[in-house]
Amino acid sequence: MSISHKKLGSILVEEGIISEDNLQKAIDVQKKEGGRLGEILVRLKFVTEEQMVVILGRQLSIPYVSLKEGKLTPSTDQNLEDLIPYDFAIRNVILPLSRTISSLTVAVFDPTDLILMDNLKKITGCDINPVIASRSDILKAIEKFYGKANILKDALEATYQASEPTEEDNILEIEKNKGEELSLDKLIARAEDAPIVKLVDLIISQAIQEGASDIHIEPQRDKCVLRYRIDGVLYEMPPPSASLHLAIVSRIKILSKMDIAEKRLPQDGGFGVRVDKRVIDLRVSIIPTIYGEKVVIRILDKGKIPLDLDKLGFSPGELELIRKGINYSYGLVFITGPTGSGKSTTLYAALNEIKSAAKNVMTAEDPVEYRLDGINQVQMHSDIGLNFAAALRSFLRQDPDIILVGEVRDMETAEICIRAALTGHLVLSTLHTNDAVSAISRLEDIGIPEFLVSSSLRLIVAQRLVRKLCQHCKEPVELPSSKVSGIDLGTNIVYRAKGCRECNYIGYKGRAVIAEVILVDEEIRELIYKKASLKDIAEVARKKGCHSLLESGLEKVKEGITSVEEVLSVAM
Repeated sequence: MSISHKKLGSILVEEGIISEDNLQKAIDVQKKEGGRLGEILVRLKFVTEEQMVVILGRQLSIPYVSLKEGKLTPSTDQNLEDLIPYDFAIRNVILPLSRTISSLTVAVFDPTDLILMDNLKKITGCDINPVIASRSDILKAIEKFYGKANILKDALEATYQASEPTEEDNILEIEKNKGEELSLDKLIARAEDAPIVKLVDLIISQAIQEGASDIHIEPQRDKCVLRYRIDGVLYEMPPPSASLHLAIVSRIKILSKMDIAEKRLPQDGGFGVRVDKRVIDLRVSIIPTIYGEKVVIRILDKGKIPLDLDKLGFSPGELELIRKGINYSYGLVFITGPTGSGKSTTLYAALNEIKSAAKNVMTAEDPVEYRLDGINQVQMHSDIGLNFAAALRSFLRQDPDIILVGEVRDMETAEICIRAALTGHLVLSTLHTNDAVSAISRLEDIGIPEFLVSSSLRLIVAQRLVRKLCQHCKEPVELPSSKVSGIDLGTNIVYRAKGCRECNYIGYKGRAVIAEVILVDEEIRELIYKKASLKDIAEVARKKGCHSLLESGLEKVKEGITSVEEVLSVAM
């Protein structure tokens, strides 16, 4: 008998996916409550959703597609969103993928729903060619295809209409291709057109609403790419017309008080916006590429980032060590990690905790990311000679108690930090190292002798950010073993991402810190002075309560805060 003539339950038993007992239990529930057998088996966790749709597809001879394989991506040039409206797609959990003259390929999770198939044929006027996918995959793909597209739809339509080429536009395009400069008056006029103003406003406001940390506007050969970085991951948004790229960049330059006519050199600037009675700082960087100027806008929304050590995700043990380190009256405190690992946020939170009217706190930053009351913040201007080293020399004549230096990049800055730390000042700064103990060798590589490193260091915190599982939809999963990368979690039940409306079907929402914290006491100081190996120093630190980044992350896996995959992606 071919598989298409067999019952679903029989196929699942033959494939060894479920047992006869589990099938009978599901049938009993079906008799009592009604409903489809497949949905009941998934609800009882006898099979996964993916296993069910794969078998159902085989039973009905319908191809199976998934997000993982990249086959749930609709064609972008066939106006599929107009053919099947978003409301209909989300209500019926379907996604149009491609069309020919007379047929439409549609992803569905229930191809046996003949009424839906008939309605689709009437709405589209096409013969329906179904493929099967899991419900969760289709919902995620719908959100990516429709949900994000609807955000800027009105503004994009207006700008595409506004960008229809006129004879003058064609001449300007030719001039641009020749490498000649456009008229400054025309640049400004286009940048201040109502559709461009509206589009730029919407791009920024939507990024803020989505909780993005950065906006990327990138010119390519024949298109303009718009991407938002959300929880550390870049997501592509529906792009504006490529012909409007120049006008969009010009509008952003005007807002950022940049030179609108300069397109050959990088420029930096910024501006502020008011959203819900709070001011959000936007830091803008523009750099020329072979296809035009690329814009990155960093969104500094201090209202969304709690400058409170208790709310950053450190464990109680880590917090205890950090608080001891930042409450010394003098010495060096380093936060280490790659770009985008939350170092500045941790520094600001530490400053926020230890600042007081009795202390003179001064910072040298490039750039100043958050403005804090009660702190004297200085913006670096290397073009006029105001760099970290110059600022630090001046700070020492300003009677400081606490000094924050944005980053130690060279020997001169490191030497002044060491001198300040040894003369009664608490100095906080950042380094780019892979783990906490490597900060010691990094200082030595810069040129600081071991005896100065050992006598000045008080605390080293290496950190990374991991995405937090959405608390509304995370689901438990059983691991084959309680051990992950040689570390025993004490349980083999962990959580994984699923996806729901609350998290835009991503499965993650927000981020938490994982950390490796070394409090430099007399024993570790002695090891540094004696030029002990980093491995020996790390071993002593572990005995004193220092956990590795991996151990810190897996502890959050055990607590259901994040997933195993997320921790392994940043800590290995």
